[in-house]
Amino acid sequence: MSMAGRELEAEAAGFVLAGGQSSRMGRDKALLLLEGRPLVENALKILSEAGLPASIAGFPADRSSSAGWSVGARSHLASYAPVVADAEPGLGPLGGVCAGLASTSAQHAVFLPVDLPLLPASLLVYLLHHARMTGRAVTVPSVGGFAQTFPAVLKRTALPTLQAELDAGRGGCFAAFQALARSRKEAMAVVAAELLAQAGQVSHPEGAPVARWFLNVNTPADLRRASARGTAPIA
Repeated sequence: MSMAGRELEAEAAGFVLAGGQSSRMGRDKALLLLEGRPLVENALKILSEAGLPASIAGFPADRSSSAGWSVGARSHLASYAPVVADAEPGLGPLGGVCAGLASTSAQHAVFLPVDLPLLPASLLVYLLHHARMTGRAVTVPSVGGFAQTFPAVLKRTALPTLQAELDAGRGGCFAAFQALARSRKEAMAVVAAELLAQAGQVSHPEGAPVARWFLNVNTPADLRRASARGTAPIA
């Protein structure tokens, strides 16, 4: 590994959030195939292309099979990357975020949900760069004027505040990010993805427009839309 690669690994770590129950999909989204590749593998590839060492977070070690997928199938995720288990099942994405932050010594952590398969790695690289330059505790993109919860770049020092939100039963990630910013008397860093694309600072390898980058795969219809790739419209 080059010196630059070692410095990046020490400074930032990537996490795929894959702990959801996939209730609208009816089966585990992480193992769904998109162009022959499981979504979890696709997400890990995006993090790798951004130069980030990647793990899988939000993995409940004792999840029952009642959610529509088996414990055996879920444990198979460990064959793709190191797994960071939630402290307990049912904590949602914020539980995965806290587990990821607690597991790393890196200064920043980049969180990518398993169901955002069209995000370009260049967006993650820019968000991480912006986080380093501004020193903000939380950095997220916006699209169409609306801030997105993920992908998110968080400082490792955000853990106590986010864990306190989780412990208080406030499990919403975006609300927790807002609480984190308030606790530090600073605004969340929100970066407009469209402006980055227009300036040529980020781009999609297949030329997909910015609106498609944030296509969230929650249903079989969403998976079909994602499979269209390229510049095809979302609707």
